[in-house]
Amino acid sequence: MKILIIEDEKSIADNLKIGLEQHRFMVDVAYDGQNGHYLAGEYDYDIIILDLMLPDMDGEDLCRRIRKEKRDSFVIMLTAKKQIENIVNGLNCGADDYLTKPFEFSELLARIRALLRRTSKNKENTLCISDLKMYLDKEQVFIGEKEIKLTKKEFMILEYLLRHEGQLVSRNQILEHAWDRNVDIFTNIVDTHIKNLRRKLGKSGRLIETVYGSGYRVLSRKIDK
Repeated sequence: MKILIIEDEKSIADNLKIGLEQHRFMVDVAYDGQNGHYLAGEYDYDIIILDLMLPDMDGEDLCRRIRKEKRDSFVIMLTAKKQIENIVNGLNCGADDYLTKPFEFSELLARIRALLRRTSKNKENTLCISDLKMYLDKEQVFIGEKEIKLTKKEFMILEYLLRHEGQLVSRNQILEHAWDRNVDIFTNIVDTHIKNLRRKLGKSGRLIETVYGSGYRVLSRKIDK
């Protein structure tokens, strides 16, 4: 899953980026509203973490712009203001959630996962197809009782495919959600990671179907032993 952080306090933004990347998210950072607005328009983000107090643009105004332009990213508003009217205003301008500073990283992580569950058929912290189970909170993948060790990229690709079960997902979509904006879109890196992922999943790797010339999709069926 891909996250955009729009936060002018560099230490906060950079620490959030490091923490989220350790939990297998792909993260871009903007240190001002103008750049944040540009990135939100150019790339497809699942979550936007938006600071209310930006030096060049009001966070509420930026949130309204994002919503007016019909972007469907979830928005979590960050602010040091704890008054109820600030929280209400933030939600009314289009934010999906609101977190006041200082906050625990674990709370932010839980709120991110709660928002992501809204877009998934499975509302729990587990994604399942056939005998494959992905535990999002524990960041583990099992085939039956056997744990499968995946790299960060493999985990992110598999999670993205599972969340879009039965849907055709293009290579560019996978690139956008598992790599940062500097990735070469002409690379075959997606195919390489899919090949490695299938190998590690064994027979369950056949759940990942190649649609030649278009991309991949996860099949909604059991795999014959």
